[in-house]
Amino acid sequence: MKYNKPALTIAQQVQKLKNRGLKIDDTARAEKYLSFISYYRLRAYTYPYQNNDLEDHPFHKDTTFDMILNTYLFDRELRLLVFDAIERIEIAFRAQIINHFSVSYGTHWFEDPSLYRDRKKLEKDLEQLDKEINRSNEVFIGHYNMKYYGGYNYL
Repeated sequence: MKYNKPALTIAQQVQKLKNRGLKIDDTARAEKYLSFISYYRLRAYTYPYQNNDLEDHPFHKDTTFDMILNTYLFDRELRLLVFDAIERIEIAFRAQIINHFSVSYGTHWFEDPSLYRDRKKLEKDLEQLDKEINRSNEVFIGHYNMKYYGGYNYL
């Protein structure tokens, strides 16, 4: 199937939403949000407010642009909170593993083949680690290389 929908300007996108029954009190504001969020990203948040069984996807009575925007903003805030929590858990978990293994097996425990079941996977992982270190411009990696290897990662 060939895609044959024409591209719409922001103003045309707003008009399309209005034609489907969405109440938009401030057209300029709606255009501003659509220019930063995009019609198709915001479209995912319109589904609960529309009759999607009909071809033109009319909005339910009294649905406003602000209702859809608030749903999008709530989802965005929730996503940021969840990712923040996941990051904290991940970092704490990694710190526990690193601390335990460093004290138990030495600072470079991750290079010790006796701690791994699959030596080939370890070799691939260490190769990838070397690539990431060489690609990095992190200050702490440059400092480590300078102090322990006499070289320097240029920033």
